[in-house]
Amino acid sequence: MKKLLLTLVSSSLLVACSQRTESMEDKSIAPCGDKPNCISTLDEREEFTVKPFILTSSANMKAISHIASQLKGAKLVDINNDYARIECTSSVFRFVDDLELRIYGNTLIVRSESRTGYSDFGVNRKRVEKLRTLLEEKGLISQ
Repeated sequence: MKKLLLTLVSSSLLVACSQRTESMEDKSIAPCGDKPNCISTLDEREEFTVKPFILTSSANMKAISHIASQLKGAKLVDINNDYARIECTSSVFRFVDDLELRIYGNTLIVRSESRTGYSDFGVNRKRVEKLRTLLEEKGLISQ
């Protein structure tokens, strides 16, 4: 009986953990930490910063998040009028990075951070610059 109970409890915990959808706090305006696995338009430190994204008059979060969802491994998980969070999952090790976008006036705040690990080996910076290129091509940000 104890074995059966232990098996049932273990199974239910595994199923619950595998299907859990985790609510993430909005870090879009937070500075990056000290680990080299984050990049942000708001961070002033050279190794963590990326130049601003200046929006055009036709830009809106729906269009921006649609473009961001086309990035490799990207999945839109949260959106409203001025904020979107996209989870970007690596193809080999299934690491998840959070790409957060926030419209503030005529700028787009962009923050991309790895959830785990110390270094991202430049993956977040490459992602943000790819997003910049795509948004420029669609006329949603100016050069």
